[in-house]
Amino acid sequence: MDTFINVITSISWWMWILIVLAIVAIRDVFQNKHTIQHNFPIVGHIRYWFESIGPEIRQYFVANNREELPFNRIERSWVYASSKNENNYEGFGTDRDIYAHQHIFINNAMMPYQISDNHPNSLDQSFLPCAKVMGAFNKRKKPYRPASVINVSAMSFGSLSATAVESLNKGVKMAHAYHNTGEGGLSPYHSNGGDVVFHFGTGYFGVRAADGGFSMEKMIKLVEDNPFIRAIEVKLSQGAKPGKGGVLPGAKITQEIANIRGVEVGKTVLSPPNHKAFSNVPEMIDFIEKIAEATGLPVGIKAAIGKLEQWEELADLMIKTGKGPDFITVDGGEGGTGAAPPSFADHVSLPWVYGFGDLYKLFKNKGLSERIVFIGSGKLGFPAKAAMAFAMGADVINVAREAMMSIGCIQAQICHTNKCPSGVATQNKWLQKGIDPTLKSVRLAQYFKTFRKEFIEITHAAGYEHPCQFTMDDIDVNVDDHNLSKQLSNTYQYHKTKVPFTSMQDLKNCMHLGGNY
Repeated sequence: MDTFINVITSISWWMWILIVLAIVAIRDVFQNKHTIQHNFPIVGHIRYWFESIGPEIRQYFVANNREELPFNRIERSWVYASSKNENNYEGFGTDRDIYAHQHIFINNAMMPYQISDNHPNSLDQSFLPCAKVMGAFNKRKKPYRPASVINVSAMSFGSLSATAVESLNKGVKMAHAYHNTGEGGLSPYHSNGGDVVFHFGTGYFGVRAADGGFSMEKMIKLVEDNPFIRAIEVKLSQGAKPGKGGVLPGAKITQEIANIRGVEVGKTVLSPPNHKAFSNVPEMIDFIEKIAEATGLPVGIKAAIGKLEQWEELADLMIKTGKGPDFITVDGGEGGTGAAPPSFADHVSLPWVYGFGDLYKLFKNKGLSERIVFIGSGKLGFPAKAAMAFAMGADVINVAREAMMSIGCIQAQICHTNKCPSGVATQNKWLQKGIDPTLKSVRLAQYFKTFRKEFIEITHAAGYEHPCQFTMDDIDVNVDDHNLSKQLSNTYQYHKTKVPFTSMQDLKNCMHLGGNY
């Protein structure tokens, strides 16, 4: 034994390195799982290592400021700086190619809108509520005016970490915004004082019956027990994977997640593409009306847009019956914070501007645009893009990835692996500890406030008091050179319906205003 120990201790450090490399080389030669490692022992590992850190290398060393997708460095830096209340200005002019296809121009007025000393925006530079009231047309018992035009989009607990959800909810409370739960059910982390829009899909998590269908009894109890739920959203489809269901592996279903979602611990759960509660448009309208009647809350639908035939059927039935959704959330095909097959994420459903334009035009031509609150979702969390969205007819925007970035997301693009390095999109307890909800909630709130402040300033520059007053002729978009650039009204071939608006003060005085004002 002493001889063996003496031999071991006599081996120098560089020989240990050679021994380890020799073991790795032997292992590489006698395996056939990885061709490169078999053909090039030891060296082949370097290729896989570089491939694994490729996104980080491109993000920080290779791509220029405007080159990355889904969010380039300038966009991310603006969100980061805004959330930290740091200088988010740029120096020496824009580095964007302002002659590029699809570049947005906002037509400013000769004389900006001037606010008085006692105007709500003199007292609060970020006060910007929705100009419409959800549920007003259908006379719901508990109508709701969102107190912020920017809110947190549908992201589930389970997809996001507990600390991330808690940070978002505490942040929306500070920003007087609302927090969409996503389809994972209402968790304790959604219950920190912010307004909540309860969202469910085909899995009916949180309001799930024993047979996997919808339980009205659970819905009624959920709303009664949680008065901060201000509206209900039924998901038909989402931008990342419209028309496709999902699978929640049993291994990921902890006791906490099982309790929240109403499923069994350790048992894989399927979310089918279709709803059990309805199978056609008339049944969907009846379903919406039953929920609204039972809860008193505004009820809306969320979908990515493709074919319009069933949407036209919905519009015709709304005219005929006087019933239907109180709001419609349009998700763009470019959206998606969770996992999706590339074939869906890249090719199924229209981008937001195309999908929203088609849908809004249909409802406007039917005379229905005034009774619906239109919500936009799809990379709209920047003031200029929001101005375009409002000019096209949006009344509110929801943000997902921008909200994630405000609390620390670095766009690592590994949300689907449970290895998110920032702790935002993972259930790994160690990684989650990197998020301090006390700090991150303030950053989400500051991002929203900065966004609204700049959005208001753009609105005033265009000569308006509220962004609901933007028209399709206020925004130009590059088609080619300026001789061929078109106003939005010419590009998408419609004019938005004028939104009834008297003054910002009247919105502030509204009895249905949310956000704990």
